[in-house]
Amino acid sequence: MSQIKKEDIKQEVFDLYDDYAHSRLDRRDFVQKLSLYAVGGLTVPAIMSFLMPDYKNNIQIKADDPRLDSGYITYPSPKGGGNIKGLLSKPKDAKGKLGGIIVVHENRGLNPYIEDVGRRAALAGFISLAPDALTPLGGYPGTDDAGREMQSKRDPKEMQEDFIAAFEYLKNHKDCNGKVGVVGFCFGGGIANMMAVRVPDLAAAVPFYGSQPAAEDVPKIKAPLMLHYASLDTRITGGWPAYEAALKANGKKYQAFIYDNVNHGFHNDTTPRYDKAAAELAWSRTIDFFKENLK
Repeated sequence: MSQIKKEDIKQEVFDLYDDYAHSRLDRRDFVQKLSLYAVGGLTVPAIMSFLMPDYKNNIQIKADDPRLDSGYITYPSPKGGGNIKGLLSKPKDAKGKLGGIIVVHENRGLNPYIEDVGRRAALAGFISLAPDALTPLGGYPGTDDAGREMQSKRDPKEMQEDFIAAFEYLKNHKDCNGKVGVVGFCFGGGIANMMAVRVPDLAAAVPFYGSQPAAEDVPKIKAPLMLHYASLDTRITGGWPAYEAALKANGKKYQAFIYDNVNHGFHNDTTPRYDKAAAELAWSRTIDFFKENLK
């Protein structure tokens, strides 16, 4: 890991990374623009190394954690991509049926960070399913750059069906009590909002910095919402006032939090956009919300 510190990096560099991570900049343009900030010991390769996820050193709950039953399953997605792979996790000492949580990845497939989040949800007392929307193309390829490129080749509507099918699978799982919520990050936050619109019996939805649904779709939402936004994420947080106005106008149940002075992706503890205080607060609020609505 680079010896660069977060405070050494200008906000504009994080904004450039956001553009790159969401395919608004290709790699060549990203590198070229980064060169403007390569001064002193900050070389372009050093900055790029610093910005990229470090999965090796930042996983909180290991894959073989003895407190969990966790492993890969496949479930059918008849309207989507066929049979989809997902990580299914639950606490080993569970007594009785559990509330279910669908954990939706970012725009790069089921990477180690999202698998980790699925295991965290299980340790909190739920049965979780973290699907991999890249399954029809071979699954998460091992790097986020390749995963992002791969995910861009999938039909967005088919991917929506894959996550709705995950809800149906988990709701009917023998260890689930039938109450299923969804938490998603970035692309997954948009999916969480979509599921709130399209799945009438969704029990709860928690989008982290997710794109908002169209105002005309808000009346269809029945699930309570908890929404997490980053103040520096003007691209996504800028859409919140209109969404909130539509939620209020339609009498929907929601809580929303905008975390001050943090970036898009602040929950992802494998990248330097991570903000420990905001991430831990948002996650504790999320788990409390799910306990209230899924038990």
